[in-house]
Amino acid sequence: MSDENPLQPPWLNAPPVDSYPYEESHDLRTGPKLHPTLDGLLPYIGVWRGRGRGGYPTIEDFDFAQEIRISHDGRPFLCYESRAWLLDEQSRPIRPAGREMGWWRPVLDGDRATNEWEALMSTPTGVMELHLGKRTGTQLEFATDAVVRTPTAKEVTAGHRLFGIVEGALLYAQEMAAVGHGLTPHLSARLIRVGG
Repeated sequence: MSDENPLQPPWLNAPPVDSYPYEESHDLRTGPKLHPTLDGLLPYIGVWRGRGRGGYPTIEDFDFAQEIRISHDGRPFLCYESRAWLLDEQSRPIRPAGREMGWWRPVLDGDRATNEWEALMSTPTGVMELHLGKRTGTQLEFATDAVVRTPTAKEVTAGHRLFGIVEGALLYAQEMAAVGHGLTPHLSARLIRVGG
């Protein structure tokens, strides 16, 4: 009689695996080839850093610094990572602020990208947003199609984002509907390319 348990999956006692074997890159000079459906967003790929201003009717206005990393792994989507930190009047860091992770992908017609895009964005504060939008040149405009929140997250019900590459910089403006307010300006920033 065998000592093996027929109900135990074979991977349970398998040897450890090596690190993730596929490259992801924010630099088009290295790493995998960019998927052709992403050509329209090629100027966005990179690491961006800069400053912005935020506010909302329920909070005081604030200054922040931010780093955004937009990368790819050769498949037809972009990975979007953002981290921000609050700044005092002398531009010194006060504390970490918003973080966000997401994916941008083109809507395809067969194997060709259209000017329509989808974006999934998630925050560690329990808010996930599904955005639908359009690309016009180097401008991307997204609006929420759905917002999902954990039971303890703040009430966010809608969002609108406008991204653009202007004179080599990444600019964006973000509106948010939350805690009983309709779409209201919330964040805007100008970031310069520091990598990629």
